[in-house]
Amino acid sequence: MPNLLRQLMLQTRLMSPEGDDPAGGGGTPPVVAPVQGKEVFSREYVQELRQENASYRTRANDAERKAQEAETKALKAQEEADAKAAKAASDADAKVQETHTAADQRIIRAELKAEAIKAGMVDLDGLKLADLSAVKIDEKGDVVGAEDMLKALKEAKPYLFKEATSSSNPGTPPAKEKPKPFDARTATPEERKAEAKRLGISIKEH
Repeated sequence: MPNLLRQLMLQTRLMSPEGDDPAGGGGTPPVVAPVQGKEVFSREYVQELRQENASYRTRANDAERKAQEAETKALKAQEEADAKAAKAASDADAKVQETHTAADQRIIRAELKAEAIKAGMVDLDGLKLADLSAVKIDEKGDVVGAEDMLKALKEAKPYLFKEATSSSNPGTPPAKEKPKPFDARTATPEERKAEAKRLGISIKEH
């Protein structure tokens, strides 16, 4: 800017008549020739350009800020969706495991009751005193450990079980022999009297 001003002043001096004051009154105002290769803009126009440029920068900054906010919001929504999906999958797995565990426990309790009856347990409530941690279901679906658990319980708390009988045959006792049908032809007098008495018939003795 100082160079431009000096060039304008120099041109003014060169174009003015010798001895005349360019700034004095009464003379013809000097004509300022534009500097070749340079464009001169008014302050108002320059200020307008600067304001327009600032407006563009503000809009660009706002657009960038909104884009970042939208990206952050989208990432947050995705994270929340992923978290919900992971929780739903975890809850489903837990529900399946809970169902399997409940089914296994029902099978174990049924097997324990059968084994307890076989072992002679007086009251099945005695199973509440047993340590069931060793009773499991193997890969084949069979209950294992029930017999050993009941054996240990019987040794520790024998009052829960019936005493073993001393009979050499602990199985089912033989059925009572059915009485033979009465035959008057082969019966003795005493048997005939007893049968008549049972039937309510009086027999006259001769």
